[in-house]
Amino acid sequence: MTPFSDWSARLPPTSPLLAECITVSGSLTNYLMATGYDFAVSVLQQDNDAIHADETALFELTPDSQLHARHVSLSLAGKPVVVARSVCLPQCPVWRPILERGSRSLGLTLFGGLPQLQRGELGFAELCAGHPLFALAQAHDPHGSSRYLARRCLFELDGQRLLVCEIFLPELEQLL
Repeated sequence: MTPFSDWSARLPPTSPLLAECITVSGSLTNYLMATGYDFAVSVLQQDNDAIHADETALFELTPDSQLHARHVSLSLAGKPVVVARSVCLPQCPVWRPILERGSRSLGLTLFGGLPQLQRGELGFAELCAGHPLFALAQAHDPHGSSRYLARRCLFELDGQRLLVCEIFLPELEQLL
């Protein structure tokens, strides 16, 4: 497997319990909150960041470009269960104000507050060492896993794109 895994419409093999969570078509925030555990969002980083190789085509940019990135950790019962990267163009007048929301979940806006929002299909990948999202997940995974399941989705509002990538940590399955 290459470090920059191919994103696919098919979820890599996983347990039925985890598959149900990862493939939820609605808000992941609502799904996690429905577990009954305390839910929290922690902002890990929010600033311009290097574009990832598998993001360049989606934004029609070159590999040396930057995107505005918001990295967060989603926790249940005080334990990180998902890390996420949301990116838009650095000067995007549509998405920058939406991303600058502190510890409020982005899902609350994406699934309820923007009726004109267009949502693309979910893409899935198994991330391994070498992919920048793998490094983001490992930094918040006390188990030090060798692979992570991830999903991503492209959103469009007023002709501007937002890519949201969510990486699922092993602790999640224990709390489902």
